[in-house]
Amino acid sequence: MVDSVNLWLLTGIVIIVVGFALKLDSLAVVLVAAIVTALIGGMSFMEVVGVLGEKFVSQRGLTIFVLTLPVVGLCERYGLREQAVKLIQKMKVLTAGRVIFVYQLIRQFAAAGSLRLGGHPQFVRPLIQPMAEGAAVQSRGEDDLTDDEKDEIKAAAAASDNYGNFFGQNLFLYSSGTNLIVETLVAAGFAVTNRGIAMWSIPIFVCSLVFGGVQTVLLDRRLAKGGKK
Repeated sequence: MVDSVNLWLLTGIVIIVVGFALKLDSLAVVLVAAIVTALIGGMSFMEVVGVLGEKFVSQRGLTIFVLTLPVVGLCERYGLREQAVKLIQKMKVLTAGRVIFVYQLIRQFAAAGSLRLGGHPQFVRPLIQPMAEGAAVQSRGEDDLTDDEKDEIKAAAAASDNYGNFFGQNLFLYSSGTNLIVETLVAAGFAVTNRGIAMWSIPIFVCSLVFGGVQTVLLDRRLAKGGKK
């Protein structure tokens, strides 16, 4: 029989589901869920705070992206988005889907070489999204896009960054993702190595490019149909 205490440990999952459903702050929801789970598991509040502080200090490099936000804001304030749109509109062969796919291609190969190129705040929001919108406007020959079309381009641009990062980084032998997979599987009793995980990540790498390309082609077709009167 499953111990009742173990069942109560699932309270954290319930908190996350309810918090996300109510669209509460995601960081606060996850933090509360972690604290509640730890307290139910038998840790004292001071032990929980100590673990959180220790992990924050050891992983503080992950918060370095915050420093890029003021720079991105200044670039947008002085016309980075507008200049990106004007540049793309001069290139007649580009479409929204092609811009997004080229970015995924660059992002994915950069991640495979452990190059930290790209990211939502650094590239997608200030550059890739407006460039894709500009290409869509230019290819259709219309003045503007609908709000739904802009949202679709925004989602596709963000997705391409996720594809490139998540499915590219595991080709690098000692990336954080590869190390995490190896450590988890070794702890579970499986004999795996970083090289093995990197080799088995190659098919996923290729599939990501193929499906990303198909997705952007379908995006261009939907945008073209939306532009017809």
